[in-house]
Amino acid sequence: MKETTMRNNETTTPSGPAITRRCFVGIAALLLAAGPSLLAASPAAAQASSTAQRIADHFSSVKTMMGEFVQFGPRGEQTGGKFYISRPGKIRFNYEDPSPMRVISDGSTVVIGNRKMKTWDVYPLSKTPLKLLLGNRIDLQSNMVRGVKEEDDLITIVLGDRNMFGTSTITMMFDPKTYDLRQWTIRDAQGKDTSVMIFNVKTGVQLDPKVFAIPYSEIRR
Repeated sequence: MKETTMRNNETTTPSGPAITRRCFVGIAALLLAAGPSLLAASPAAAQASSTAQRIADHFSSVKTMMGEFVQFGPRGEQTGGKFYISRPGKIRFNYEDPSPMRVISDGSTVVIGNRKMKTWDVYPLSKTPLKLLLGNRIDLQSNMVRGVKEEDDLITIVLGDRNMFGTSTITMMFDPKTYDLRQWTIRDAQGKDTSVMIFNVKTGVQLDPKVFAIPYSEIRR
């Protein structure tokens, strides 16, 4: 996935600062996962894929969503904030102080801003798994679904596909009765986990389009 980092009047293509990557992978989420597929075509795999698709259909039926989140990093660090989602393709995560980070997608571009450093990482939405997971319909192919675990109080789905997600995996946890998303965990290429819990979630809300506006003039400067 290509990324462009804009700093003042310079444009470069580095790997990006660690805090920015952790923010992007940990939150956006949901959103930006990864990992090679290990499922072979089998009746069990097909059944797991069917369960995952049923939950994905419910998740994609929610056109707008807002709430609060708490993120737990691989070294025990904890941050929180508020998030907003509007399908197709729009999302925003505002981190609480002292974190300077914010993540915005306006339906065509994804940006990660660091207010303290005044830097921006810019990604085409079409080159990220956000395009899949924030679409009007989420189409999970069987080789994306690495496992589904159904328990009385939780349904856990593990996704991984190198073509779509790169080199990490995402574990998503849903309420078994409502199919509402509760939590997700991203495992990166180094095997480090970043988990995000969401709460006080409201769906079907009216969101101001300005919530997803990207400050392109600021980024160009």
